[in-house]
Amino acid sequence: MLPEAPSDSALLAVPYDSGLNPRVELPVPAAALMAHHAAKGEAGEIVEVPVSRGDSVGGLLLYGVGDGSPRALRKAASALTRRAKGRPELTVVVPDGDIAVFAEAALLAAYTFKIGAPQGKPPVAALTFVGADESAVRRGESVAQAVAVARDLANTPASTKTPSWLADQAAADGLEVKVWDEEALRAEGFGGILAVGQGSVHPPRLIQLSYIPDSYDEHVVLVGKGITFDSGGLSLKPTDNMKTQKTDMAGGAVVIAVMGALAALGSPVRVTGLVAAAENMPSGTAQRPGDVITHYSGTTVEVTNTDAEGRLVLADALAYADAVLEPDTMIDIATLTGAISVALGRNIGAVYATDDELARALVSSGEATDDRLWRMPLIDDYRPALDSPIADMQNADLGGRFGAGSITAALFLREFTGKRPWAHLDIAGVGRSTVDEGTLSKGATGFGVRVLLDWLTRR
Repeated sequence: MLPEAPSDSALLAVPYDSGLNPRVELPVPAAALMAHHAAKGEAGEIVEVPVSRGDSVGGLLLYGVGDGSPRALRKAASALTRRAKGRPELTVVVPDGDIAVFAEAALLAAYTFKIGAPQGKPPVAALTFVGADESAVRRGESVAQAVAVARDLANTPASTKTPSWLADQAAADGLEVKVWDEEALRAEGFGGILAVGQGSVHPPRLIQLSYIPDSYDEHVVLVGKGITFDSGGLSLKPTDNMKTQKTDMAGGAVVIAVMGALAALGSPVRVTGLVAAAENMPSGTAQRPGDVITHYSGTTVEVTNTDAEGRLVLADALAYADAVLEPDTMIDIATLTGAISVALGRNIGAVYATDDELARALVSSGEATDDRLWRMPLIDDYRPALDSPIADMQNADLGGRFGAGSITAALFLREFTGKRPWAHLDIAGVGRSTVDEGTLSKGATGFGVRVLLDWLTRR
């Protein structure tokens, strides 16, 4: 018999297997119904059946799950949530398989960010999972909530999202927090963060978050690029390229979101999160092409392109982590280069790493979570692109001799890692979505939250 949906306007969803056998009694023969809808049992396939509920008619959704793999379950769950738009509640009888993944995807597909009156049908107001292990649902909910935090932070307009505002949001999760204001940054020698932020009326910040479990054997530092708006500085971006730049702090948003979820997910690793936050603006006080800055490590860098600013703020944070925090592993994440979008497109992020096992583990976590990563090479032959005639380095390949913008950016960052095991995630191509599809909504994606949480909790 059918489980009872909570109200006439709610929907009930029940899976059917690849043999097209629904797990409920239907008001019409199942074989005839499936033949009528040409159902194949594919993931994301939904057959809607009207059913009697007393004096009214309710909706029953029969959904396919394909081969039951995590990717198929994500497709099925997100399709259900999207089908239930405008409804007060969706009750889902869960399928076999990884319920944490299923719940996570269903919740992510319901994400929305809107300032002002919503347009069109709103997401389903409530989701109920029947027959699910509660701990698995809680895990999926925790991961989805962390992704939503990262999306919210990145989607917030830059008129609100100043570096100091971002620091306030980071402190809201109850973690131990330390924030360097502009005076502290100057006193301690964070020349890169200061240089990038000096053209803005909103001063820069360095944000440190600490998660320390009761016992641990490993200390990981996560570093996120927190450029709250990137105009390009005096190396001004074209207008069209500027439209999405409120999300140029997506890497920093990922770090904040991951740090806030570690306790709920029971990570056994000590994790320190660093977000280097600045607004890159043109003004009479902005840094100029040709300026030389001194980073936290003492390394001098000639600024050849003020729009290659992300690596300047990350360099300070990486150098500080190496010298002061002395972690076992460092990972940075950033919407760093447009070049990586050309190389890998909009669905796969890049990972550069100095340690093969670290690279393999991150790629594996990417496959497990659908935050897919592809390992890119650190080609030492390209290192001369960063040579400067007047400083230790320059921040961009001025002549474009090597034409490998993402690789040379990674090589620049490697100079500040102190030879520790390190990985760099370039998420410029995957940090934003232009479509409402599957688990994605237009705008910030939160890419990186799931892969880092999986890697940190599976240690």
